[in-house]
Amino acid sequence: MRAPDWLTARPVAHRGLHDASRGIIENMPAAARGAIAGNFAIECDIQLSADGEAMVHHDYELGRLTEGSGLLIEKTAAELKAVSFKQTDERMMTLNELCNLIAGRVPLVVEVKSTFQGDHRLVRRMAEVLAAYSGPVVGMSFDPDQVRALRQTMPTLTRGIVAQRSYEDGYWAKLTQPQRDSMLHLKHGLGTQPHFVAYWVEQLPAPAPWIARNVFGCPLLTWTVRTPEQRAAAARYADQMIFEGFTPET
Repeated sequence: MRAPDWLTARPVAHRGLHDASRGIIENMPAAARGAIAGNFAIECDIQLSADGEAMVHHDYELGRLTEGSGLLIEKTAAELKAVSFKQTDERMMTLNELCNLIAGRVPLVVEVKSTFQGDHRLVRRMAEVLAAYSGPVVGMSFDPDQVRALRQTMPTLTRGIVAQRSYEDGYWAKLTQPQRDSMLHLKHGLGTQPHFVAYWVEQLPAPAPWIARNVFGCPLLTWTVRTPEQRAAAARYADQMIFEGFTPET
């Protein structure tokens, strides 16, 4: 199965078309509405709630962008839906609510966040939601195990791997060295069989995504494009960009 042409036809708004200076925060409903108005695909993150719901949020904890504190996994969907984004009246969404908001008008790129502990409940809930959704949608994750779960649970869903050249920075300190090594160079490809790759723009060009794109025909998205220099790199090395901080003219 090849990735659909619509995946790379338009720039992808990273966590929606957000602008904190205007009170529009990433992954909240207004960011999705802004992307729809601009005809941009929407990238979003999903996290698991205590009762197994797929919540649209990047961080594992409350507090950076929202009121409240604590881990999302320790709160129910009802508790999380009551959480407001700072200095706004908007609340956290479920994946189902986001799908209803988009209603197929623009493509949706869903990133499955992972604690790298082999828990596939979030993928299973995602499958339940998407079974009733007819709009254009793909799934992806940094965690090869979650991508394998996407392959097994939703074999007809276009899936991708989010990747970078190395995993030694502080964000990845929670992982063991074998876990980090298993993510290198897309060497999990036989198990994950991704249809596309989303690669860090600051680490392009790189051999692994070049091979995936030019030998195996996997479209290459690149994240997160914010500057003119990064946009030039995206245009040179990738098929489409995942962007934030500006509104593309095309």
